[in-house]
Amino acid sequence: WCLLFFLSFFICLMCFCLCCSLSFQNTVKSNIYISHTGRHYNFCHFQPLTLKEAYEEHLLLKSIAWPETPPLPFPLYLSKTSDPSRSTFTILSGRGGGQWHKGDNLEVLVKMYDFHGHPKKSGGDVLLARLHHPTLGAGVAGQVMDHLNGSYSTVFYLPWEGNAEVEVTLVHPSEAVTVLHRLTKKHPDRIYFKSLFRSGSISEITTCNVCLRPTQRPVCNYTDLRTGEPWFCYKPENLSCDARIDHSKGKLKRSFMTMETLFQRGINMKVFIPASGSANVTVLPKKKGKAQFLLHGLKSRPSGYYYRGVWRALHGTTVHQFNTSSAISQCLKGKVVHMYGDSTIRQWFEYFNTTLPDLKEFNLHGQKKTGPYMALDDAHNILVTYRCHGPPIRFSKVPVSELRYIANELDSVTGGSDTVVVLGIWAHFSTFPIELYIRRLQSIRRAVVRLLSRAPDTRVVIRTANPKNLTLYETITNSDWYSLQQDKVLKTMFKGLNVHLVDAWEMVVAHYLPHSLHPQPPIIENMINVLLSYICPKKG
Repeated sequence: WCLLFFLSFFICLMCFCLCCSLSFQNTVKSNIYISHTGRHYNFCHFQPLTLKEAYEEHLLLKSIAWPETPPLPFPLYLSKTSDPSRSTFTILSGRGGGQWHKGDNLEVLVKMYDFHGHPKKSGGDVLLARLHHPTLGAGVAGQVMDHLNGSYSTVFYLPWEGNAEVEVTLVHPSEAVTVLHRLTKKHPDRIYFKSLFRSGSISEITTCNVCLRPTQRPVCNYTDLRTGEPWFCYKPENLSCDARIDHSKGKLKRSFMTMETLFQRGINMKVFIPASGSANVTVLPKKKGKAQFLLHGLKSRPSGYYYRGVWRALHGTTVHQFNTSSAISQCLKGKVVHMYGDSTIRQWFEYFNTTLPDLKEFNLHGQKKTGPYMALDDAHNILVTYRCHGPPIRFSKVPVSELRYIANELDSVTGGSDTVVVLGIWAHFSTFPIELYIRRLQSIRRAVVRLLSRAPDTRVVIRTANPKNLTLYETITNSDWYSLQQDKVLKTMFKGLNVHLVDAWEMVVAHYLPHSLHPQPPIIENMINVLLSYICPKKG
């Protein structure tokens, strides 16, 4: 009995120790800032999520789930893919019997055909739609709905009287989306990054990434201690991880041009679809009563439209025109404007810097594209700053000391009624799984909530993504399909918070100028007017 008691006690003691060990390991793991996703991308590292955040991610992924695109045959025959030149769109007469009034909705049916002229049987094509009038300088983006059978409905809100012309563009055939989805799934590291390590006369360059493929080589872990944002570099052979000097963009890691037939400008990428019949309608004066924007259970309106080259919001703050440097200076008088993000936000800093004659930029000895920038108008007590967001960022060279995550920067902002925070982060995440972008936005949102909790009067303005000019390289690394998903995620993520959005997506789609990663000056000027209208809303 004594022996049996001793054995029982020993077994219990071992079990207790094992449980403690497992508990300790779980505790340690919960404090490590790296987490492998359970699906694919098995060499990408993501932040761990709370149950609430994981559920939110699930809902976001569900909301942007793209219709299943057809598998690619081998060899690939272009003739069986979507052909914009053979596809058509038709304006439907609707309830008005061919008459439309201001405030009504115009519905257009798009039918896709392949290069043989056979109707497509599945959905998944990427379409953009615009209603415009060149003479009036008018334009509004349309809403596209995929019926999953080769046909699409496009609905336009009619915000002006007079003529209006429908324009439907095929951005990518569904077969190209299959390739883009596969690229992100199998090659999220197709754009790689580099860091220079230096100590005395010894220097080395190694590859860095969020998605760093495992090798026998040791890895330096640069995961941010405060935000948990992951970043890794292969360790130099002769230097320590502490010897890292800078961050820079590498190149496309390997050639992904085997499917180039699916990404041809003028053939199946960013090509207008012709009308079957007339592409024009005449919009009559508004009827009495309020029209509803309703399609298949969706009830929405675009964020705004152009008229005589000026952006007009359809809800929220009325957009005013700040046409002179004096008007801009008066709006920003006594304000501190902090801008964080990519080069599309740097454009806004540059706009202020060139438009306001009294705004003098300080030489902070930063790189031309990366900054940081700071400009001061002493006469009007205006301070404007810009800082690029933390990695991944595809800039030529950024000192490690200047790699700052937006969430950390926001935590250092005091805030208040004289503080404006402008955010824009999207273009550098397109080659990565969307989960990485979701986690980055969740981190930023937490910081925004903290900022607004301690300083509720702070103005927070967020710029959304926008479509761009697409080459083969741009498509593989920064396709509009990727940006469209990011745009949806960002708008959903910040919905319900006391923040303002500049809808760059619609402002670029609706404008007559060609799409560009960095929109041309007339569009930037309208974006700045929206920004300033949030900062200085006019009463009455």
